[in-house]
Amino acid sequence: MPNEVRTGIRAEEQRLASLRGGVEAVVRADHGDPFAILGMHQGGEGEPVEVRSFLPGALRVWVIDSTTGEVAGEAERVHEDGFFIAVLADRTQRFRYRLRVEFPLTTTEFEDAYRFGPVLGELDIHLLGEGTHLRAYERLGAHPREVDGVPGVAFAVWAPSARRVSVVGDFCDWDGRRLPMRKRVEVGVWEIFVPHAGVGQRYKFEIKGPGGNLLPLKADPYAFQAEMRPLTASVVHGLPHYQWQDEEWMRSRASTADRKAPVSIYEVHLGSWMRAPDEDNRFLTYAELAERLIPYVTDMGFTHIELLPITEHPFDGSWGYQPIGLYAPTSRHGTPEDFKAFVDACHRAGIGILLDWVPGHFPTDQHGLGLFDGTHLYEHADPRQGYHQDWNTLIYNFGRTEVSNFLLDNALFWLDHYRLDGLRVDAVASMLYLDYSRKEGEWIPNRFGGRENLEAIAFLKRMNELAYGNNAGAMTVAEESTSWPMVSKPTYLGGLGFGYKWNMGWMHDTLNYMSKDPIHRRYHHHDMTFGLIYQFSENFVLPLSHDEVVHGKGSLIAKMPGDDWQKFANLRAYYGFMFAHPGKKLLFMGGEFAQWREWNYNQSLDWHLLEEAPHKGIQSLIRDLNRIYRTQPALHRTDCDPSGFEWIESNDNENSVYSFLRKADDPEHVLVVVCNFTPVPRQGYRVGVPLPGRYAEVMNTDAPEYGGSGVGNAGGLDAEETSWHGRPYSLDLTIPPLGTLILERRPT
Repeated sequence: MPNEVRTGIRAEEQRLASLRGGVEAVVRADHGDPFAILGMHQGGEGEPVEVRSFLPGALRVWVIDSTTGEVAGEAERVHEDGFFIAVLADRTQRFRYRLRVEFPLTTTEFEDAYRFGPVLGELDIHLLGEGTHLRAYERLGAHPREVDGVPGVAFAVWAPSARRVSVVGDFCDWDGRRLPMRKRVEVGVWEIFVPHAGVGQRYKFEIKGPGGNLLPLKADPYAFQAEMRPLTASVVHGLPHYQWQDEEWMRSRASTADRKAPVSIYEVHLGSWMRAPDEDNRFLTYAELAERLIPYVTDMGFTHIELLPITEHPFDGSWGYQPIGLYAPTSRHGTPEDFKAFVDACHRAGIGILLDWVPGHFPTDQHGLGLFDGTHLYEHADPRQGYHQDWNTLIYNFGRTEVSNFLLDNALFWLDHYRLDGLRVDAVASMLYLDYSRKEGEWIPNRFGGRENLEAIAFLKRMNELAYGNNAGAMTVAEESTSWPMVSKPTYLGGLGFGYKWNMGWMHDTLNYMSKDPIHRRYHHHDMTFGLIYQFSENFVLPLSHDEVVHGKGSLIAKMPGDDWQKFANLRAYYGFMFAHPGKKLLFMGGEFAQWREWNYNQSLDWHLLEEAPHKGIQSLIRDLNRIYRTQPALHRTDCDPSGFEWIESNDNENSVYSFLRKADDPEHVLVVVCNFTPVPRQGYRVGVPLPGRYAEVMNTDAPEYGGSGVGNAGGLDAEETSWHGRPYSLDLTIPPLGTLILERRPT
């Protein structure tokens, strides 16, 4: 054998020996840098190129020149499990290629994923590293695109501590050995372009933890679509394209969120507002909801719809508050495009859309974010910081740059890409306090020894700054149940930066009062007035939300005392008080027609009740209260301004009567509100007023059309020049039993 031949054989043996460890690692699906082994490689300039591929089940493999379509060479099997190497002796320059592969039953040609370059650019890497990539959803996740004229999908996922990450799915028979990903070590993101993968295919990530243990398959944190539960795979979709037709709304919506604007919110759980009981109780589609829900909300006079979370969630019973797919509208009602069409239809009808957004915690489902790369990546490692005892959920590590970026990016995603009009942030109190619902020894103080979660506070401030700074006319609302100061004040003044805060204290106090028998209400009189002590410390929303009609609390109508007539009258009077009280309004679905039973997420509202007059009357009342609230400046322009409210009499506990004034910009225009929370009509009840003139009865919750007894003031009465309550004029009123009156001053 000639020496040069012998030398060549030895060199080839040495080359294969040096590769053997890498080949074995790829075959075992245990290689942390598969692009260093697979694809086209060249030892040095002028040397032959070789193409390496791992194709389990393949019998023969050829390399095809993509430009000419010619066979550049056949590969040799170097491992029995299907690792092939084609040494192309007559090729000394890299070229575009594809693979022709013979399997036992077929021969096929396809592009090699390992011939394509990186997915992320240098700017992406820089911004991800900084935690300032506020459009990371355009890079991470699954994005259909074309590279070198080849259609496919670019996948990218953050898993810095993983030993190996593969994308698995319909495009690779869910075989984790087939598509191990490239690690961008600068930021811990794994990426790969998979040629000929496409929209609609299911996928997950197969991850080996740092110790080499194989984790449960993980859904894509940035997936734009997911399978219908109980299935849990992500679905390749890409950013949904849609031709918006809501330009008029977007131009003017800033005025709809202003503190001086009427904001009346209808809180809705899409899965149970209405179903199709004759079709196996199925969910309505987004298109059907647009056809039914939007005209209903418009007719009822609400200004906004607030959706319980529609971010993808595996368990119906969580109502959406334990989401796994923060970037995916739930597939229960249709596609992402269908949801965009729903939002567009709301806007074209003049209705704003708020989303209940859950950045405080996430569920422990195995396919979710928990222990995502084998470490406590998204959550705190210490359960005293990272585990919610009440909800069996995990708490985001807000102090980790990448986690904060993930959530900030998500908030902007819904406001920008889906053009939502606001976010109602769930469970803010649980985020603010390190000792939330914890006993001594069950929590870790902050660096100053305090109970405040400094990282969560910084996150919330930044979220609000970005939300308002990047989306004109959007609003943020905090569900915050404590006395944390300045929740709805700007961050530059030291506040958290929310636009509004739910007034949970008002809701608890007033419902406590209304649940009492009228004979005992005199002893709880100031439950109804206490909220005015702090009313103007925040921009408040008065919430009668889903939380008040679940877990054995009963419905709103069921909380009311007395016989059926009194229950309905109590509720009507309470609604009148609520709509006349300063603060924006929120009412959970079913409350607008006094549903008897407690809310059940698994079935439709009891729409048949509207065939009964008392329920129809409540619905008519809410419709009229919304109309008055929207058309009377005194009832909305000063919702957040103490100049717009003035007690006439707040201390008449013996009669359980309250009276107050509502005012706005015009000093000549005032509203007089009088509430009687006993079943006794009050004849000759005098209240002082500041101005003379005719006071028209624009609302009487005891009117016959609402199901009341018709006691009132014959449409209005004139002020008398009799001083009362320290005012020069007064009204000699007839106050209906369990009724609220709103009278508008009209100059003679």
